[in-house]
Amino acid sequence: MATTLHIHPTADLSERVLLPGDPGRALLLAQSLLERPKMFNHHRGLWGYTGAAADGEPLTIQSTGMGGPSAAIVIEELARLGARRLVRVGSCGALLGGFALGDAIVAEEAIASDGTSRALGAGERVAADAALTDALTDAAAGEVSGGGKPGGPGEPGGGAVRRGAVVTTDLFYDPAGEHADPSDPAHPALAIEMETATLFQLSALRGLQAGCVLVVSDLLGPQRGRIDAEAMEAAAIRVGRIAVAALS
Repeated sequence: MATTLHIHPTADLSERVLLPGDPGRALLLAQSLLERPKMFNHHRGLWGYTGAAADGEPLTIQSTGMGGPSAAIVIEELARLGARRLVRVGSCGALLGGFALGDAIVAEEAIASDGTSRALGAGERVAADAALTDALTDAAAGEVSGGGKPGGPGEPGGGAVRRGAVVTTDLFYDPAGEHADPSDPAHPALAIEMETATLFQLSALRGLQAGCVLVVSDLLGPQRGRIDAEAMEAAAIRVGRIAVAALS
């Protein structure tokens, strides 16, 4: 097994991996989606778990931390350890109207407005794996038809799914607000987040299959709002199920 500096495996690694940013969300997903999960990593607070998914096959859920630099370290080391198919399951702020808190976005490409993906050679945009993105879209549609309960615009409940570009940035608190309140209804991205461009670019460099499905946790346009903790947990589990179905 390869030697890694930041991921210290204490269980087997699956070749398919879910990547939440939040270590606490990694635990939530492991408890909700895995049978008999074992801790895969706890070094540096980057909690990870491996167990059997609903299809009976191994699945690893590994947190990346916040932002591109942390995600790049985790993804690089997972690749060295044998990961091959990766899906980011995170949160985002919607940049356009018509979203409800808890809705899902399948990211087919990321606009690289961050430093990490650019340092890795990304151009203006970097694409997800096409086949995995199609599988995520199909799985998301199936999740909604199988019991999702869409809310109205700005209402928690989340069931609707949209597919398109997201913009990846380095700043969560952005005083300039460059991306947060676009006045153009034809903004080129559906949402903003902090890790997807890094995942897509590094995966392309390392020959990995990568996709991304995100929960709308914040509305950033004129109709502002933030999801509550209970709704966020339910939505996180829902996008986790979508990702597992796409990887099955």
